[in-house]
Amino acid sequence: MFGYRVPAPDQAMLISGGRRGQGGAPFRVVTGHGKFVLPVLRKTRFLTLSMCEAEVAETCVTKQGIALTVRAVIAFKVGNDTESIVNAGQRFLSDQDQMAVLTGRIFAGHLRSIIGSMTVEEIVTERQKLATEVLETSKTEMAKIGLIVDSLQIQSIDDGETGYIESMSAPYKAAIQRQAQIAWAKANQESAEAQQEATRNQAEYQRKTEVVQAQYNAEVDRAQAQASQAGPLAQAHAQQEVLAAQTELAQRQAELRQQQLVAEVVKPAEAEAERIRVLATAEANRMKIQAEAAASHDRVALERMLIEQLPQIVKEAASGLAGANVNVLNGADGLGEIAAGLVGQGLTILDSVRRNLGNAEGAQPQPPRAGTGNEVERYDVK
Repeated sequence: MFGYRVPAPDQAMLISGGRRGQGGAPFRVVTGHGKFVLPVLRKTRFLTLSMCEAEVAETCVTKQGIALTVRAVIAFKVGNDTESIVNAGQRFLSDQDQMAVLTGRIFAGHLRSIIGSMTVEEIVTERQKLATEVLETSKTEMAKIGLIVDSLQIQSIDDGETGYIESMSAPYKAAIQRQAQIAWAKANQESAEAQQEATRNQAEYQRKTEVVQAQYNAEVDRAQAQASQAGPLAQAHAQQEVLAAQTELAQRQAELRQQQLVAEVVKPAEAEAERIRVLATAEANRMKIQAEAAASHDRVALERMLIEQLPQIVKEAASGLAGANVNVLNGADGLGEIAAGLVGQGLTILDSVRRNLGNAEGAQPQPPRAGTGNEVERYDVK
């Protein structure tokens, strides 16, 4: 529509002419919506509210007197409130690029001031502290010109040819190099150990493979040998069974023959021998009985004959005394004694003959009974 103006989302529309703006500002500020502007009578200008960037490269001297070149980047913009827009519009509306130039100069001054109160070690190790202090000290000045800083980043710190920072980092570099060498050596050792372990594993796997292959080959050879020997072994086993059966049959036949021999030869022979022995024993007993009977008969006959001849023996003995010169001192008693002596001699002779006969026939004489000497002794024949 003719005369109706709308600012972009990142712009502030400044309308000059007519009545003044809020707070006595020479223009009215419109953001986020449109406004009808009378042509010729009103004039509109636009101020950017977008993010801007300023770079700073400043040589600063530290507390130790060492010159450092510091490079930083500042991200800033015009504030969203009306006061900030008015302050920025009054200063930069005609040349908005001057915002970055002025911001860089402001921050360069604050960097020189803060770095001058710090050592190199603090600056290098505490960059965030440096950036925070610069932001805090520049906040008031930036607000006066309608700008706010979103961030400040220290990009680099260079000591030029002095070599201070490098010398300061030498121990750390040496430690890092030492750690790197240790790590490298450890990595090499682990690599060598891993390679040796891999070699051992490979050798062990090769050994196991060869063992398994050898076992497989042995099983194949054994199976082939068993297969090739199966026929001969079966034949030998069959022959062995046949021989065992034949041997058992021969043993049974031998036992049967032995039993037959015992039944046909030994038993009849034993029976015949027993019959002969029994007959011989009976015959011997019969002959013994006959001999004993004959001996008993002969002894009885002999004793009878001796008894019958005893008077003749006594007579002959008496006839031997007929021509002898015998003096009888005691008369009739002496004669009686002589006669008794003759009879006793006869009996002695008879007893001697009996004893000799009994010894010859195996008889044992009985001891004589007590008597007068004129009694005949008795003999028992076994």
